[in-house]
Amino acid sequence: MNDGGETEVHFRADRATMHSMTESASRSLRDRQLAETARRLRAEARRLTAERGLAGFTVEEVCSEVGVSRRTFFNYFAAKENAVLGIPARADTSDLDEAFLASEGELLESLAELHIARWERLDMSPAEVPALVAAFTKAPQLVQHLLDLAALGEREDTALVARREGWSDDDERAATAVQLVGALLRPTVSEYFAGTGDDFRSLLLRRLALARRLFSA
Repeated sequence: MNDGGETEVHFRADRATMHSMTESASRSLRDRQLAETARRLRAEARRLTAERGLAGFTVEEVCSEVGVSRRTFFNYFAAKENAVLGIPARADTSDLDEAFLASEGELLESLAELHIARWERLDMSPAEVPALVAAFTKAPQLVQHLLDLAALGEREDTALVARREGWSDDDERAATAVQLVGALLRPTVSEYFAGTGDDFRSLLLRRLALARRLFSA
C-alpha cells in the first residue's frame, strides 16, 4: 500500500506545529525582554526622581543607566513623568475596549472587568510601591500629572460607555457609571499596593459588590 502521500501530510503538519511552537517561544522571550526593559526604565526614572526631582535628570541619563537609546526610551514612555508612573507610551488597549463594547453583561461589572484587564496589562507589582512613593514625595507635581491622565481617561471611558449602551454622548448615565467605578478603583489601587495579598480583580469586584448592597439597601 502506498502511504507516501499520508506520510507527507503528517510531515508537513508536524513541521507546521514545530514552526508554530518556535514562533510562540520567540514571542514569549521577546515579551519578557520588553517587559524587563520597561521595568528597568521605570525603576531608574523613579530612583533619579527620588534623588533629584523630575528636573534634576535627563532622559539621556536614564537611558545611559539602563543601556538603551533615547529613541528606545520614547518607544516605551512618552515622558519622564510617564516612566515614573509606569504608564507606557503605546499601550494599545483597543482589543480590551472592543471586548467591553461586545460584552453583554451588566454595565458596572463589565466596566470593572475592563479596568481589571487594563491593570493587568500594566504589570505593576506591590514591590514597586516604595520607589514610587519616594518619587512622589520628591516630585509632588506628579500628582497633577496623574490627575490629568485620569481626567482624560474618564472622558474617553464615558464615550465608550455611551457607545456600548447606545446613549448620546452627553447622557449623564455614562459619566455616572464611569465615575462610580472610578471611585471604587482608587481605593482598590491603594489596597493592592498595601500588599494585602489579594489580587487586583478580587479587591475591585469585592468593592463593587459592597457598593451594590449599599445602593440596594
